[in-house]
Amino acid sequence: MKIGIVTTTRAEYGLLKPLIRKINEDFETELNLIVTGTHLLNEYGLTVKYIEEDGFPIASKVFVNICTKDSVAVSQTMGRYFLAFAGVFEKLELDFLIVLGDRYELIPICYCAVNAKVPIAHISGGEITEGAIDDTVRHCVTKLSYLHFPACETYRKRIIQLGEAPNRVFNVGDPGVENVRMMELISEMELRKILNLEEGPYFSVIFHPITLDDMKPEEQIQHLLAALDKFTKIQFVIMKANADSGGQKINDYLETFVESHKNCKLFSSLRIEEFLSLQKYSLGLIGNSSSGIVETPCFGIPTVNIGDRQKGRLFADSIISCNINEHEIIKAINLALTDKFRERARQTINPYGSGQTSAEILRYIKKFVREKSVNLKKTFYDLKDEDI
Repeated sequence: MKIGIVTTTRAEYGLLKPLIRKINEDFETELNLIVTGTHLLNEYGLTVKYIEEDGFPIASKVFVNICTKDSVAVSQTMGRYFLAFAGVFEKLELDFLIVLGDRYELIPICYCAVNAKVPIAHISGGEITEGAIDDTVRHCVTKLSYLHFPACETYRKRIIQLGEAPNRVFNVGDPGVENVRMMELISEMELRKILNLEEGPYFSVIFHPITLDDMKPEEQIQHLLAALDKFTKIQFVIMKANADSGGQKINDYLETFVESHKNCKLFSSLRIEEFLSLQKYSLGLIGNSSSGIVETPCFGIPTVNIGDRQKGRLFADSIISCNINEHEIIKAINLALTDKFRERARQTINPYGSGQTSAEILRYIKKFVREKSVNLKKTFYDLKDEDI
């Protein structure tokens, strides 16, 4: 059976990597890896190199000219995705297509798959992120998909609430937790050598545009940078923002800030092993990335979650939330440095599963293909009393 996986970014490839490996090694399945998005752009680190270095066969590279300076540019980029993916799935003749998450490019990609009558399996649906347009995208992808693999029971019920039949919705945990628990990470000494980090404590920092906030992205990042400026004795390892609307403006501010702050380092991208190892040895994660919600608690360290980008997700007890405000961010970082809160973080229980996500996803997909039980004429599932 031919199973396709679309990967558009370094972060999402890292989450998909264990599943890609399982499909590639399974004698019943043929991996068809479709690489697109920022993987193929120099300004985002040309991260297709990580996939090639990992040795996975690539069935198709789909180049799209991406511009994210504002909402008009993003809409135009989505149109280019439609044109680029027209005919891709007809050519590959897949039995299933796997997608993950909530990035805007999934709408044109998935719609092209629907037109080609390819059933879609969606990972990480049913979640809520009230501060980002991703919320709308995620629910759209849910309705375009046939099988659903949410990260927890709350999200499973929400997908059913959206009209998807319970026998197609499976709580398998979050792939980020599986990565932390199964991946062989790098030693701290080796990591510091690879990233050229000096000795001493550091925070990792990831801040993306909060696309539904009244504050402009350039204002958002200035509040964070003003707060980091106050902590001169701590290093900050910063990842560039993603390709959402306003992401490039944030990156411009980051580049200028790092040039004048010797205690800061800026990276366009890291391998997933480097990224998770970076978190493991850090004081915690500062920003608004979903990684701070899902993976960081696995290491028993604090997350300083800024703004509403992740509002609506389940939060572990190790997460400190604050508004996009210089003084609130400083207060949250200081709390994350206290012995009392760090002990609380060490005792945290992560709500996102046990770490067997990839095996479960592949098992269900194979079952549906083997039993020929896929019926693309989906009927809307109305909630029953037992579903509530």
